[in-house]
Amino acid sequence: MIRDLARVERPREKLIKYGPARLSNRELLAIILRTGGKNENALDLAGRVLRNCKSEGLSFASYAEIRKISGIGPAKACEILACFELGRRFLKGKISSLFLKPEDVWKELKDIRGLKKEHFVIFYLDSRNQEIKREIISVGSLNASLVHPREVFEPAVSSHAAQVIMAHNHPSGNPEPSRDDLEINRRLVEAGKILGIEVIDHIIVTATGYLSFKEKALI
Repeated sequence: MIRDLARVERPREKLIKYGPARLSNRELLAIILRTGGKNENALDLAGRVLRNCKSEGLSFASYAEIRKISGIGPAKACEILACFELGRRFLKGKISSLFLKPEDVWKELKDIRGLKKEHFVIFYLDSRNQEIKREIISVGSLNASLVHPREVFEPAVSSHAAQVIMAHNHPSGNPEPSRDDLEINRRLVEAGKILGIEVIDHIIVTATGYLSFKEKALI
């Protein structure tokens, strides 16, 4: 039973604590399903559904196709269909941001450029440089303990990102990287290489300008 799992491993508790972006497809689907089937919990059932439908196929599956999966009755099938249809309606016409140069990132980060605390942001991109999602990884003076590779790349893996752009603001107005900035950049680039997720740039933004690690040959 899911209630027998440690609280940190339960999908609902995990969503409440970390937000939906930190959950796997299996965990998100388990929340929608709510209960499992015979001799399996909601997580087990969700995993089996995704294997049957190859994850992406589930979003376009018909009622009849979903009902063929053992453990999925009329109510669960309708909940899955309603979830994906609602998502499509909300996202209809949405154009993903396209990041081709540092200036694009600087323009996108107008909400943090003038803040008094440093915000470390990751843009998760597909192979065509289109934004999948954006996340604030840490707030406060940057150091290696605040910006850990796990926090950066776990969402990249779960969202199937092909590459990432790192960015943070300098409240001082000086875009030159600090020693901590350089060390964090080195660690994250190395971690990305191990995982096969390219760090295509790291950009420091201020209210009036920016500095690109790529343009400065720091990546």
